[in-house]
Amino acid sequence: MEFKEYQHIERFGTAEVQDIELGECYVFPKIDGANTSIWLNEGEVQAASRNRQLTLTDDHEGFYAYILENKKFYDYLFENPSHRLFGEWLIPHSLKTYRKDAWKHFYIFDVCIDKKEDEMLHSGDSPFIYLNYEEYKPLLEKHNLEYIPPLCIIRNGDYQQFINQLMKNVFLLEDGKGFGEGIVIKRYDFRNKYNRQTWAKIVTSEFQEKHIKEMGPAEITGKRIIEEEIAEKYVTTALIDKELAKITIGSDWEKKMIPQLIDNVYYTLVKEECWEFVSEYHNPIIDFNRLRFFAIATIKTKKPELFS
Repeated sequence: MEFKEYQHIERFGTAEVQDIELGECYVFPKIDGANTSIWLNEGEVQAASRNRQLTLTDDHEGFYAYILENKKFYDYLFENPSHRLFGEWLIPHSLKTYRKDAWKHFYIFDVCIDKKEDEMLHSGDSPFIYLNYEEYKPLLEKHNLEYIPPLCIIRNGDYQQFINQLMKNVFLLEDGKGFGEGIVIKRYDFRNKYNRQTWAKIVTSEFQEKHIKEMGPAEITGKRIIEEEIAEKYVTTALIDKELAKITIGSDWEKKMIPQLIDNVYYTLVKEECWEFVSEYHNPIIDFNRLRFFAIATIKTKKPELFS
């Protein structure tokens, strides 16, 4: 087996992934690491970054050394010699809020088998047969290999359902440190109109930019939108718990209570904390629609169990 590059992940809503949502979709957290892969060639473990095969002297910030030092990777590949493992080598990029114990680990997101030439439908077809998550999960767990689990499975979904999952992506993040890089949507039986198998993605920063642009200009403090800073600081876990207790007196929590919880938290934020953040930020220009958006996002980050 030789080095082969991983496929490009397409933005949700583009022609390349049109109608991918019309079926059983696995929605995975997208993490901000380095795309890497490992495979077995003539009994030796090989490794690569996204664009090149690695060597002991060019090992992509310790990735190849990490793989060779951990025998579990060899054991897996020796038992499954036709498999190629793709994953994220978690090293710092733009997102720096991952847990300290999460760095410098290999998180597998795809397991595949190389196609033979006669299995290729056309020149632009994927060179891989991808194993379904349910197929490769037990194989990885047998050898204690780390992998990225799905946030959920959505059948015949829509854009808003995927966005809801985007705001639940706190995989490997420090508590209360916002959202992950985005989500990846995989429908294993999907082939696009060009007869290519591919996955879709929604990137958190791009979604936020689009949403904010639609709402109009924003005041920025440093590199943060002021409404985002206010929501993160003042929508505390204690505030959420207080409002949660009010609406669950004598009853158990149900998802149908989510709108009421959001309204209560937002009402309390504006009514009780407005003077505080007006004073702290020296009479800022605040878009209250945007503030509500970030308040909801903060609730979902700090109490994700309420939305699962």
